[in-house]
Amino acid sequence: MATSACHEIESQFAQLPTETQLSLLERLVHRVRSGVGARHDSWETELSVMAADPEVQKELSRIHDEFGSAEADGLERA
Repeated sequence: MATSACHEIESQFAQLPTETQLSLLERLVHRVRSGVGARHDSWETELSVMAADPEVQKELSRIHDEFGSAEADGLERA
């Protein structure tokens, strides 16, 4: 958003009564959180689909076979 538009919104927001400001802020926060949650759900769904993909599983198996011997290299997970 352009800086001038942000300044205009801030200016108009400052003219609102305090209770209206709080109500608007709560609505905006709710809207942002809902959007973030929807993107997170979408990301998890896409990740699940990818994990179930036979080609991805095949590649993961190939990687495990190639680097599996490194699991016994003495390094432990923290």
